[in-house]
This record gives sequence, structure tokens and C-alpha cells, in this order.
Amino acid sequence: MLDNSQPALSTQMWIDPHIHMTARTTYDYLVMKQYGVVAVIEPSFWMGQPRTSAGTFQDYFSSLVGWERFRAGQFGIRHYSTISLNPKEANNPAIADEVIDLLPLYLCKEGVVAIGEIGYDSMTDAEDKYFRLQLEMAKEFDKLVLIHTPHRNKKEGTLQSLEVCLEHGIDPQRVIVDHANEETVQDILDRGFWAAFSIYPHTKMGNERMTEIVRQYGCEKIIVDSAADWGISDPLAVPKTAQLMRERGIPEARVRAVCYGNALAAYSQSGEMSEADWLTPEPVDQRQFYADNSVLRGQEPIVEGAGSIVIV
Repeated sequence: MLDNSQPALSTQMWIDPHIHMTARTTYDYLVMKQYGVVAVIEPSFWMGQPRTSAGTFQDYFSSLVGWERFRAGQFGIRHYSTISLNPKEANNPAIADEVIDLLPLYLCKEGVVAIGEIGYDSMTDAEDKYFRLQLEMAKEFDKLVLIHTPHRNKKEGTLQSLEVCLEHGIDPQRVIVDHANEETVQDILDRGFWAAFSIYPHTKMGNERMTEIVRQYGCEKIIVDSAADWGISDPLAVPKTAQLMRERGIPEARVRAVCYGNALAAYSQSGEMSEADWLTPEPVDQRQFYADNSVLRGQEPIVEGAGSIVIV
């Protein structure tokens, strides 16, 4: 079960390398920043109902590289994204090819760190086809790969995902395999891939289980994220898990690695993400607009000055 307590306000820095902020409110950015989250990565994903045209994907991708980066920055958080046709929507033959044709327009955008989430949902032929197409695209555009492992047939789907990546000549060092669990972690690590764990109540991985995984397997190539989306999920899952690990006696170096350092090491390979992005940021100025829109709804804007924050 996910711990519902609030973590202590932290001077530590955390990265949430898989969170669907499109489904979250601006208040979530505010609270995440207070609890030490300095950077997020938002993978493109299924929004809950089938899209009806490729144009809806284009608008969605544009929001990931545009509005969401602006919205996060207005609260001092760096926002990155991954772009893809996700496995579930690969089963929509009416628009899948058109979406594939759109991807090159976005894979070269600033802040796009990988192609993903790709992989399997229901292990269909269509999912396999578009998984392989996008792996080849990752090679063509020199992009990292973020793998979605299925919620059903987890071990079978994970093993097949790893095998397909290797078959296509993808370097495991450049592949992050998400939604890992106790049944798949050893297979992922043994083959040299990054193993990411979504701290998501009821259906994926609770933070108590995550603590025991780090106790058993250490911190090498293990990454913690929230995958927070429109479901029952928690945008503070990373700092909460870090806090629980500390309380349960996990060494500080391991906590920092799985909740910060490993995500930075993995995704900085993209050339789009650097620690300097949040260590030497531009000052927050909430008087700014993006496409004539502001993050504010009548609130007083926060404007960071030299060493201070000013409410104007």
C-alpha cells in the first residue's frame, strides 16, 4: 500500500522520471517543488479513451513540449518528455500509421529525452509491429528508449521486450524498462537494462515493496518514479518513498541513487537533460504568459529576485 503520510519538507532534491503531469493540477507542481522535486519526465500515454484522429495526438505532443514545460517552469521545476505511439493505442489501425509519421516532428524538440512509452500492453501483433518500428526510429534519431511493460503477463511481456530490444541492436544502457516488479527486476538487471518502478497504489508497486527491493538488490541501475496520472496516484510518491527508505534503514547513498542520481545518469545520455538545468535555473516569474495563457487564476504572481521571492 502507498503511504498517505506527507514527507517532511526537504532540502534534498528528487527527480520524478515518469509522471503524467497533463493529468495533474498546477497545485501539484507547487507541492512537489516544496517537497524537493526539481525535475520531471512526462511520457506520452493513453488519456483514458480512444483518440479519434492523428490531429489529437499532434495537439497532445505539442502540449508536452510547450505548455507543460512552461507550466512546470513557473513553479521552478524542469520538465522533460518522451514521445511515442503508446502500446495501447498501437491497436488503433485507423490512425496508428499517421501518428508514426508525426513522431519525427517531435523527437528533435527541446526537452524530449526518449521515445516512449513503447512496448506491449496486450501482446498483440499490432503492438509488436509498432514497437519494432519505434525502436528503429530511436536508432535513427539517436534517442533513448522508455519501455512500458504490460500489467498482465508481466514476466512474459518484459522478457519479450528485452529480447526485441536486443534483436534490434539497442544498447541496454540506453533503455529504461518501467513498471518493473519483484518478478522481473532480476531479468532486467541481468541483461544490463535500467529497471524503473512505478510507485502506484493497488496496481503496480507500493513504497514498502520498493524499499525491500532496494534492500535486496541495492541501487545499481534502479529508478523510482510515480507514474502519477488520471488514476488513483500520488505525485509525491518519490519523496515519500525516499523518506520511508530512510526510516527503514536504507543507506542514504542508495536512497539518493534510486530517487535522483540514477534517473539523471540514465536520461542525461539524451543530451537534453543536465543537472545544471535546475542548479542554475532562470528565476521564476509568474507574470509570464504562454500563448496568451498564465498559470494563475487570480492569484498574486511570484517573481524571484536576487536571492529572494517577491509577491507582487
